[in-house]
Amino acid sequence: MMQPPAIRLEGRHDIDGTRLFGPLAIDLPAARWSCLLGPSGVGKSTVLRLILGLDTGGTFAGAITASDGAPLADRVSYMAQSDLLLPWLSVRENILLGARLRGQRPDAARAADLLGRIGLTDQAARKPSELSGGMRQRVALARTLMEDRPVVMLDEPFSALDAGKRADMQELAAELLVGRTVLMVTHDPAEASRLGHQILVMSRDEVIRWQTPDSPPIRPIGDTQTSACEAALLAHLRRAAA
Repeated sequence: MMQPPAIRLEGRHDIDGTRLFGPLAIDLPAARWSCLLGPSGVGKSTVLRLILGLDTGGTFAGAITASDGAPLADRVSYMAQSDLLLPWLSVRENILLGARLRGQRPDAARAADLLGRIGLTDQAARKPSELSGGMRQRVALARTLMEDRPVVMLDEPFSALDAGKRADMQELAAELLVGRTVLMVTHDPAEASRLGHQILVMSRDEVIRWQTPDSPPIRPIGDTQTSACEAALLAHLRRAAA
């Protein structure tokens, strides 16, 4: 794997001449998880799409740079809010899709291991239409993890999962994405408090760096500092939305 860079986004984004956010700056440290929270509609998913170089439906005035000076293209994997599974492919084929699109030989053994770890080995031959929403999200997560890129963008990757599976998939992602530069958009203060090396709270005008617990991620569920961080973060978000 290539060495993960730190990333800086600085600028303003407008849609049809109306400001969505900025000017503001977001700094993502190398090889760390950054969790991005804020009110709906403030542009969190747009930040991900800008870093990915995808269309945002608006205009960005600013710069996105990597600490090593190299382009980010081909170094980033992405999990969108929608699972984006291809309906005519099986679960296994969807997980292997990236390699096939690049004309590479798929790593079937790694795919089989991931299928086991997301608990869907017995669903490998099924089509997405035969799965629940939570199962589909686990398949999308496995497909993202298969890419093994140094930079990873996650947009609410655990939102469709029940509490038990959510904790399991958080732990799996934290394990397999060690050493990557990760930006995760989430609306869940508990998730950010558990996973984030850095927690960022975004508004239209600024990005606040929130105080994280002293212990390193991934933090135990029910840990005193983690729970206190979650409670304070939730209170802040409620005040911001009022």
